[in-house]
Amino acid sequence: MVSSKLQAFWNHPIGPKTIHFWAPAFKWGITVANVADFTKPTEKISYPHQITVMGSGFIWARYSTQIIPKNWNLVCVNLTMAGTALYQISRKYQHDHSSKEIVAKE
Repeated sequence: MVSSKLQAFWNHPIGPKTIHFWAPAFKWGITVANVADFTKPTEKISYPHQITVMGSGFIWARYSTQIIPKNWNLVCVNLTMAGTALYQISRKYQHDHSSKEIVAKE
């Protein structure tokens, strides 16, 4: 009745019956929220928050490669999370230093 591919996916060690599937699925929501913040004014970006997100992304990406079964979806979401945080940090850094140059010229 159920196709063999669907049944294989359902019963896989990182399939929907396990936390290995749902943890990265929900973590993508955090990453999407960080992407949505790309339009946020740079004055409202927090260095400590973004450094924490970046560090968490890199640490958990490494951990994701060491657990059994390997969870490549978790690796991808964590690397994406770290990447979005790095982008936010670079936006904030560029804004902070460009505004200092403008004040220094006046």
